[in-house]
Amino acid sequence: MGMKTLYLLVPLAPLAGAILAGFFGKILGRTGSHVVTILGVAISFVLSVLIYQDVQAGHVFNGAVYTWMQSGGLKLQVGFLIDPLTVTMMLVVTFVSLMVHIYTIGYMADDPGYQRFFSYISLFTFSMLMLVMSNNFVQLFFGWEAVGLVSYLLIGFWYTRPTAIYANLKAFLVNRVGDFGFLLGIGLIAAYAGSLDYAEVFAKRNELATITEAVTGWPLITAVCICLFIGAMGKSAQFPLHVWLPDSMEGPTPISALIHAATMVTAGIFMVSRMSPLFELSDTALSFVIVIGAITTLFMALIAIVQTDIKRVVAYSTLSQLGYMTMALGASAYSVAIFHLMTHAFFKAVLFLGAGSVIIAMHHEQDMRKMGGLRKYLPITYATMLIGALANAGLPPFAGFFSKDSIIEAVHLAQVPGAGFAYVCALAAVFVGGLYSFRLIFFTFHGKERFREAAHDAHGHAAHHDAHDDHGHHAPVEPHESPKVVTVPLILLSIPAIASGWLIGTILYGNWFGGAITVAAVHKGMATMAHEFHGVLGMMAHGVTTLPFWLAISGAATAWYLYIVRPDLPAVIKQKSGVLATILEEKYGFDRFNDWFFAGGARLIGRGLWKGGDQILIDGVMVNGSAGAVGWVSGLVRLFQTGRIYQYAFSMIFGVFALLTLWFNRA
Repeated sequence: MGMKTLYLLVPLAPLAGAILAGFFGKILGRTGSHVVTILGVAISFVLSVLIYQDVQAGHVFNGAVYTWMQSGGLKLQVGFLIDPLTVTMMLVVTFVSLMVHIYTIGYMADDPGYQRFFSYISLFTFSMLMLVMSNNFVQLFFGWEAVGLVSYLLIGFWYTRPTAIYANLKAFLVNRVGDFGFLLGIGLIAAYAGSLDYAEVFAKRNELATITEAVTGWPLITAVCICLFIGAMGKSAQFPLHVWLPDSMEGPTPISALIHAATMVTAGIFMVSRMSPLFELSDTALSFVIVIGAITTLFMALIAIVQTDIKRVVAYSTLSQLGYMTMALGASAYSVAIFHLMTHAFFKAVLFLGAGSVIIAMHHEQDMRKMGGLRKYLPITYATMLIGALANAGLPPFAGFFSKDSIIEAVHLAQVPGAGFAYVCALAAVFVGGLYSFRLIFFTFHGKERFREAAHDAHGHAAHHDAHDDHGHHAPVEPHESPKVVTVPLILLSIPAIASGWLIGTILYGNWFGGAITVAAVHKGMATMAHEFHGVLGMMAHGVTTLPFWLAISGAATAWYLYIVRPDLPAVIKQKSGVLATILEEKYGFDRFNDWFFAGGARLIGRGLWKGGDQILIDGVMVNGSAGAVGWVSGLVRLFQTGRIYQYAFSMIFGVFALLTLWFNRA
């Protein structure tokens, strides 16, 4: 079997599983459906490991598999680019997806849409693999849109819930805004480079850098990079196109882990890294990227500290971590961004799947105010989520420490405009990250067992149902550890959440990515960091003396004081904060503005089209008007079609008289 066949099998194996579970799910049954999809993703993962080994041996591949269409000199192809950047993404995507597939067996055990769910997540994996393996913009765009479409299906999986329908529409529409910019960028490349193949476009990058875009007068390379990054802002949920991601928590928890840990939201980070040869030619674009990342990092982290839904805390944490990755891209530290993408995929999957385990134990309760004291009931879930929180806060020796510290250092060394602002935001977000990470742990697993009070209150106030009471669970909750099908993936993901950061020397400073990532000679941040790196132990020893470490420790200590020592204080602080607390709880007003401006504007336009277009023009003029005109003409004709001979004779005489009059007048 040739390597080209192996490359094809990587995305096609999950696609085959998705088709079998989707179309033949009733025949295969629940067990058959999860077996074929898990087998497909497992094949993908094993093949990804084999391909990784082949790439490590120095074998890269860049070629077409199928030519879809050719128009003049422009070829639209399906093709693969297999290099170190691609195989890194393939390994992360397939491993996390495999863990999510196994976890889903336990989480969705009682759901009537079991087969459909497995079909969707397998199709999602196929779409993401097509995106990361592409060697041209056409296939990249196909994968880009396919993950958007499947995420729409997954977020709205429970389609009988109005909130789920609202959330998937919101995700779909916000991503369309970003994708419009993305498509403009691809169009500019096609127009000026005359090709959509990565290698051909990158070969012409110096020529493109000398061209000025005709309409705006901008340097072409800046216009292309900013348009492409607007696509990344939508997909990777950067300010102000971040609003869809927290609402996407309406989907089942395995989807939260799959979409927000390793796949869809990291597509934008991967794309900008792949486009590094272009971005390196525009400091304006890099400055735009680093500032957007800085705003997202800090301001989304602040929202996380006021959330009470366990999944939404992790969702806002994801937004903040994506902001860190984006800052790294703006600092020309693309390899650091991918490194954080990898470590984040593991520890964030642990946090999401751990949150799902808590939700199972709490009979689908997601409000942390109705939890507390769960540590002794869920020991495995607690241990794994603690690992995830430590990594998320960036404390050594956990994976997040190495990647987050590297990002902060890269931003500190960056020379592009806005880097100083980004550095301040990054440091502030470290403290906030420690606070919200341990707030989640202490609020959920420590302190008073509030779930017993919540159950008692539910009996006493049966008429009052909140959003989480759809399941009807008002009996006293007795939490218990989740089954092995849930806890084993958590344990397996916890291992790289601890240890994947130890690969920092190889990935960042060992030429891991080879020629897959380009950094201009003027951007010296990575070279400086490589010179200062003295091994994993040396980095940890140095790390505990730096400001980020003590900021993270301070955040964790603040959470301990507020939620363990003085649990009465958060309510007092909220009351004293006044408008600041309201701003955070309202998420800076973005959702309200979008509902008023876009949804409200759409309603006004829709009402105008309905009244003016549908009722007046279509119904009134075209339908009723034409019917009225036919009725009037037929009424007139009816006057002459009576069936009486004398009337017909009179009509004939009148007609002859009229014709004679016309004839004599002409003569």
